[in-house]
Parts: sequence; structure tokens; C-alpha cells
Amino acid sequence: MSENSAQVWTARRGYPARKHFNSHSADSDFQRDRARVIHSAAFRQLQSKTQVLGIGESDFYRTRLTHSLEVAQIGSGICERLRERYQVDDAVFAWLPSMSLIEAVCLSHDLGHPPFGHGGEVALNYMMRDHGGFEGNGQTLRIISRLGEYSLEHGLDLTRRTKLGVLKYPGLHGALAHYASTSEVDNSNLDAWIPPKCILDAEADVLDWILEPFSAADRQRFQTYEQRSGKHSRTLYKSFDTSIMDIADDIAYGVHDLEDALAMRLVDFKQWQQEVVVALGDAGIEQIGGKEIGFYSDNLFSGQHKARKHAISNLVNYFIAHIEVVQRDEFEHPLLKLKAQMQAPAGEVLALLKDFIFRRVIKRPEVQAFEYKGQMMILKLFDALADNPMRLLPEEWQEMYREADNKQRVLCDYMASMTDSQATKLYHRFFTPSMGSVFDRI
Repeated sequence: MSENSAQVWTARRGYPARKHFNSHSADSDFQRDRARVIHSAAFRQLQSKTQVLGIGESDFYRTRLTHSLEVAQIGSGICERLRERYQVDDAVFAWLPSMSLIEAVCLSHDLGHPPFGHGGEVALNYMMRDHGGFEGNGQTLRIISRLGEYSLEHGLDLTRRTKLGVLKYPGLHGALAHYASTSEVDNSNLDAWIPPKCILDAEADVLDWILEPFSAADRQRFQTYEQRSGKHSRTLYKSFDTSIMDIADDIAYGVHDLEDALAMRLVDFKQWQQEVVVALGDAGIEQIGGKEIGFYSDNLFSGQHKARKHAISNLVNYFIAHIEVVQRDEFEHPLLKLKAQMQAPAGEVLALLKDFIFRRVIKRPEVQAFEYKGQMMILKLFDALADNPMRLLPEEWQEMYREADNKQRVLCDYMASMTDSQATKLYHRFFTPSMGSVFDRI
């Protein structure tokens, strides 16, 4: 990687680059990125935002914060393994992200998720249906580029390469969205308002800045998307760093969320046998990481925490060991040309675990009831704030509301920044007569 290339990817939109951060190492700027994310308010608030199960149900299972920490650990583990595997392949090795860089990307990936998980995301998108929409990944880019506290105009003001790594879906909401006719759906059918995977139109200039170093051909291809009949369009490409983060996220979801489901007894042995073990057998997969399937069945359902953790660790190691880097010849620049992917049959195993968690945990009525309740609270809170912004918004948000061209976006930013508990408390303060005090700060 040339010196000029390095300077391009460590550039920031706001303050000029400083000489070093903690050390004079090559990844000093990415150390600063990681520090800014960890010390940001948005990152701290992830400790009280839903991952899969509702906050407050138990002190054991994962929140968005612990999930993000695990994604960062897995992401750094993937990079260490790839560094060993490709140490004599300079075309790959030179562009592998440093530990600080991949951790900054992974720690940032969920900053934009609102209270009550994906249910809250859909509710906010419904409320913003005529004002630019809402999507969690888009809000993440908005936080690191506009709303974060390290710069008045550029948010956390992270480096260009870190922002590129966080950019999971390089398409604008307005270009990708395809909703049913608004005359056919309302807030009684919120599934119709699931947003496209995108960034928000308001961050179009941020996207342009991130992609500026690439050739015109690379920029155009990277932003292409697939149009689907009757559905939202879908972006097709991710950068090299993003592909690593995305795999780390999938591993954390498929394996660690499985651990939570087992510990909370949300899935049973019979379901595991019928939907996972049988499917693995049908696919001809008899071993995972040198262990017979029976090893995982016995340890995961042993009822003993150490045995369960032993099996979970083996699964994570298995997936990390089966990641390779491939080249996409349609791109010129290595950050777009290179892509991390999971080899078969590991990819099939992970997809099976993710599907099992989705069907048996996320879609179970008890979890959906919690999600629905959160959605209803968000809808009612948003309406109250929209009707009475200068009465009910905190003072600093009132000032932003007065100055904003898109005032609904300010309300959305405020709602999205809340934790589950903050949104619940505010709901009760507004609508439960016996709750709240004039001494409670909004």
C-alpha cells in the first residue's frame, strides 16, 4: 500500500489528521477511531438496547453492547487467521485491516439501532414514511458522520476507511424503497413498512465522500442494486472490511444467540434434533470442526454452563477457520476487489443455525409480543412529540428542531437514540397518570 493511499484512507472530513494517537504505529488513526466509538454516548447506550430478548428479562443474555463486543472479538480473530493464511500473498495481506480498524468497524456496526430491536426500526420507518424513512444501518452512518459528539458537523468524524467498513448497504433509501400503496397499509400492518437495507438520503454527501478515492467505474458498480418485483431493491456489494465484519456479525448471531436461547430454555432438544441435526445429516455433514454432531448435542443440552460454553467455543473456532479471501475481477481497487467469504460446508452450517434461531426464538409469540408492545410505544411517543415538540422535547433537542429543515428527522433522531428503558419510562411519564415527577429529567 503506498503512502499516498494510506493518507487517503486515514483522512477525516472534519479536523485535520493529527500525527499520532497513543503511538506512532501505522494504525494510529484507527486506534483513535476505536477510542471515539467506545467512548461515545451511542455506544454506551447499546447496553440497554435489545439484541434478541427484551432488556430486563434476565441479567444473563446479550444486549446490543455485548453483541457488538463479541462481533469485534470475532472480527479480530478472523483477521488474525487471515493474516497467517495469506502472509506470503501481498495482494491480500497488504489490505487486511489492522486490529484497531476491524474492531472500530465491528464496534460501530449497531450504533444506529433504535429501542426494541428491529420492531422499533419498523415503527420509526412508518412514522418517517413521508420524511425520508428510517433504517438502522443508515442511522449508524448518520451517527458516525453527523450526530456523534466529537465534531459539530461530522459526528464521530471517523477515518474514510472505517466509514467504508461500516457501510453495509451503499444505496440510498429513495432509490431502493418499494412500499405497497399507502392507501392499502397503515400502522395496523407494520410489516408493510419494513425498510430496505440502505443509508438515508440525507447522507448522500457522506457516501460521495467515502467513495471519492475510487475510480468512476468502481463507484458506479459498487452502488448498483438489484431491482425485485414488488419488493425493495437490494444492494449487491460490500467492501473488503465490511465483508469481514458481516461474517463476524453472522457468527455472533448464529452461535452466541443460540447460547442465549439454550440458557433461557427457549429451544429444546427435540427441536434441535429435528431441525438441525437431521438437516445436517441430510446435507451429508457428520462432523463440525473434527467433532461428531453428537458432541454438540450432548454439550449444548447438558444443562452445564461449562460444557455448553465448550461447544459454543468450538463452533466459533470452526467458522473462523473456514474463511477465505476471494477476488472480484469486476473491481479495480483492492478494497472492493477483495472479499471475505465462508467456505463450504461451514457456510451451510452457519445458515442453518441462523435460520433455527430466527424461527424458534425471534418468531416465537412471546418475543413478538414484546416487539409489538415496543412498536406501539414508539408510535404513540412519536405522535405526542410531533404534536407538542416545543413542550415535550428536551431543551437541546428543541434548538435542533427549530433550526432543522426536516423537523421530523430531529424527532426520529431523538427517538432512535433512546434505550429500551428510556423509551419505556418516557411512555409511562406521558401516558400513565401515576408515573413521573417534575424532578425527573426528560
